[in-house]
Parts: sequence; structure tokens; C-alpha cells
Amino acid sequence: MIRLTLASVLFLALLAGAAPAPSVYKVKFETSAGDFVVEVHRDWAPNGADRFSELVTSKFFDQCRFYRVVRRFIAQWGVSGDPAMNRRWAPIKDDPAKQKNLKGTIAYAKEGANNRTNIVFVNLADNALLDKTGFVPFGRVVSGMDVVEKIFAGYGDSAPRGEGPDPTKMMMQGNSYLEGRFPRLDFIKKATIVP
Repeated sequence: MIRLTLASVLFLALLAGAAPAPSVYKVKFETSAGDFVVEVHRDWAPNGADRFSELVTSKFFDQCRFYRVVRRFIAQWGVSGDPAMNRRWAPIKDDPAKQKNLKGTIAYAKEGANNRTNIVFVNLADNALLDKTGFVPFGRVVSGMDVVEKIFAGYGDSAPRGEGPDPTKMMMQGNSYLEGRFPRLDFIKKATIVP
């Protein structure tokens, strides 16, 4: 008979992947523009909710810039200031859509099927077009939506559509590129799961 020690059980659990996130949890974002709180619902999008919990607990979002802010559309972040951190996250499987992209909901950016990683956005308006193209909300801003709406939007959309940062350079150079070329971007000081 094989006996497993507690350490062995924990090790096997780590190999199997991270534990599922709680069914509902809140994340406080302390930013240069003020604080806001997101309430995550695992039943809306379990894969998305689990990954978001992992990103927050690993401190991935700390010092991330809001690099794509388009008024009456979205406020987007999720590229680490440390380029090595961006490569750490493998894509997750898509979740079926259970909620609409209404103002204040949060979802992952994606460029195709099953390729969501660490880039997220808050809807700054009701974005029905995003419902039709597979963007799946996993939570919503429950406090501080006024803060989200005042995040610096002066650079607009990402290059080449707007004057904002080039995503390829952001991934390769991190915050050194953003601080030098886009010094007015608001940023996340700290993100934490709160009771």
C-alpha cells in the first residue's frame, strides 16, 4: 500500500494545475488614477476566473500600464513591465458566453479561439459587437467605475490604429518602452484579492 504524505499530495496538486478560484471573489486595483474593485463570477467563465485569480495572486498586474484606453469603448491592460513574465502564461481555453459585454464588465482580449492569456479590459460602454465576436465577461466593476472612466486616454488606441503603444514593443521591452515613450499612462500600483 502506498501512503502519501501531505507534502506529496500538495506536490501532486501543483502538478495537476492551480486550484479553482472561489465561486465569487473581489479584486481591488490600486491605481495611479484611484482605486476600483472587480467582482469575479466563476460561473460566468470558469477558465477566465481561474486565470485571473492566478494573475492577481502572482502579482502579475502590479505595475501594469493601462496601455489601450478608448473612450466609450474599453480600458485595457495586462502586459507585464517585465517581458519575461509575459512569456510565462500559456493560453487558456475559451469559455462559453453567459454574460453580455455591458458597461463595467471585464473580459480577456483575444485574437482567435483558445488564445486568452493575461490581457484584460473593462468595457466603458455596452459593447454588443464584442458579444458577437466571442469576448466573454468573467466579472464586473462593483466599485470605482468613475475611476476606470478617468484613466488617461490621451494616446487612444494602440498603434497602428491610434497613437498608443506598439504591442510588439511592449511585449519585448516592457515598462522601459512605455515609461520612455508614453509617460502619461496610468498604471496599477497593486492588485489584491479582498474579502
